[in-house]
Amino acid sequence: MDLLNVNLVDWSRAQFAMTAMYHWLFVPLTLGLGVIMAVMETLYVKTGKEAWKQAAKFWMTVFGINFAIGVATGIILEFEFGTNWSNYSWFVGDIFGAPLAIEGILAFFMEATFISIMFFGWKKVSKGMHLASTWLTVIGATLSALWILVANAWMQYPAGTLFNPDSVRNEMIDFWSILLSPVAVNKFFHTVTSAWVLGSVFVIGVSAWYLLKKRVQDFARRSILVASVFGLIASFLLLSTGHGSAFHVAQRQPMKLAAMEGLYEGKKQADLLAFGIVNPAKKHYADSIAPLLMPVAVPIPGFLSLLAHEDADAFVPGVKDIIDGGYYLPDGNKALSFDEKKSRGLEAMKALEAYRGAREAGDQPAAEMHKAQLYESYAYFGYGYLEGPESLIPNVPLVFYSFRIMVVLGLFFIALFIVMLFFYRRKLEAQTWLHWLGILSIPLAYLASQAGWIVAEVGRQPWAIQDVLPVQAAVSDIPVASVKLTFFLFLSLFTVLLVAEVMIMVRQIKKGPEAEN
Repeated sequence: MDLLNVNLVDWSRAQFAMTAMYHWLFVPLTLGLGVIMAVMETLYVKTGKEAWKQAAKFWMTVFGINFAIGVATGIILEFEFGTNWSNYSWFVGDIFGAPLAIEGILAFFMEATFISIMFFGWKKVSKGMHLASTWLTVIGATLSALWILVANAWMQYPAGTLFNPDSVRNEMIDFWSILLSPVAVNKFFHTVTSAWVLGSVFVIGVSAWYLLKKRVQDFARRSILVASVFGLIASFLLLSTGHGSAFHVAQRQPMKLAAMEGLYEGKKQADLLAFGIVNPAKKHYADSIAPLLMPVAVPIPGFLSLLAHEDADAFVPGVKDIIDGGYYLPDGNKALSFDEKKSRGLEAMKALEAYRGAREAGDQPAAEMHKAQLYESYAYFGYGYLEGPESLIPNVPLVFYSFRIMVVLGLFFIALFIVMLFFYRRKLEAQTWLHWLGILSIPLAYLASQAGWIVAEVGRQPWAIQDVLPVQAAVSDIPVASVKLTFFLFLSLFTVLLVAEVMIMVRQIKKGPEAEN
């Protein structure tokens, strides 16, 4: 395979990114709406009030529409690992396939089993059994997200595995290290709580529309109260896991953190930028005449060091430091430069080739010596594929601005939940502007959700597996024309599915909960 075939790599990345972003339009609403409808049914079972049953059934219908289309995009997303990223699948299939298999066998079948009872069992099973089915459907959907996120977290922090030079594949040696790695645990809670926030904003927006139209106002107020309380709780959990994300990124993916903050040269007592503009004149990491950020940046003194290392005086490396090396890591070792890491990566590749040659020749002592050399440098294996230091830098403007969009909108949603609670908990008459604010917040919630994934995935480029396998070595050796063709086919298909879902959901919302009997 031609590793310099950038066109193939870019088209493969574009197709996967497009599929993932469409899929993520459906998943967070499933996770968020699921909990809200389950809470409403719990209130119905507890109080016996039909109003809560009516609310639960309505949001359950919206949940079902979204769930069905989300499954279709998710299946295609997983198939792309075999079609577009076959080298990746070969290299780590024994590890990456395990959580995906568990997701299908355990979580998906759990959802499929109980979702039918949830939708069609209202008059066929007891209240308690139906409530249990609803919660088990929600738990199944959440577990499905867990295993997908465990797989994703392993790509960002490859723990619990060992490279086998005989098969030239990575193998799992500790399942629990993969499942319970700090990156996986934090990524799961951060992603799920962000989905809860989106689901809460969606419910508030739809309910605000009913209030504007002066329809089913009791239902709308009940929905806003539940969504505001749930959304506020989820937002504070999201803040906590966001701090955990920053800490783990700083420890294991410092280049991503530098891109998030537009940090070119590292410093102690590093400032967190509340606002800034990336300087378009900055063309190369070694160009010292143009700073990475324009001088309009608004810093929060020392806060980046505190977030990254839980020490306001800690040194946070910038783009140039990470490439040049020489600074001290938290464990006391000195950071290697890009050139040193590339040299170590090439040594690992040569040791692998020498090991396989010695094995074929039956020279076991030489094979063991080369195997030890391979393991000594394997942590930098992927650097051997990279051409130059600039390939280590992700798209800084995209990551920088996406991070700020995500954070600013997250704070806005906290304010929205508080204001909604103030009005509807006190049974005050909300103003028209507040209803419109709720409605317009729905697309903002999707924007924040997509921005978070852009930070996570674009920020770790060029790596398919951090430090071990770059994307140009992970891609399938297939004609570029095939990837282009399927890109536009999937784009058309997903767009049709999205338009169909929006039309069906709008029609259902216009019918309203009056149709839910």
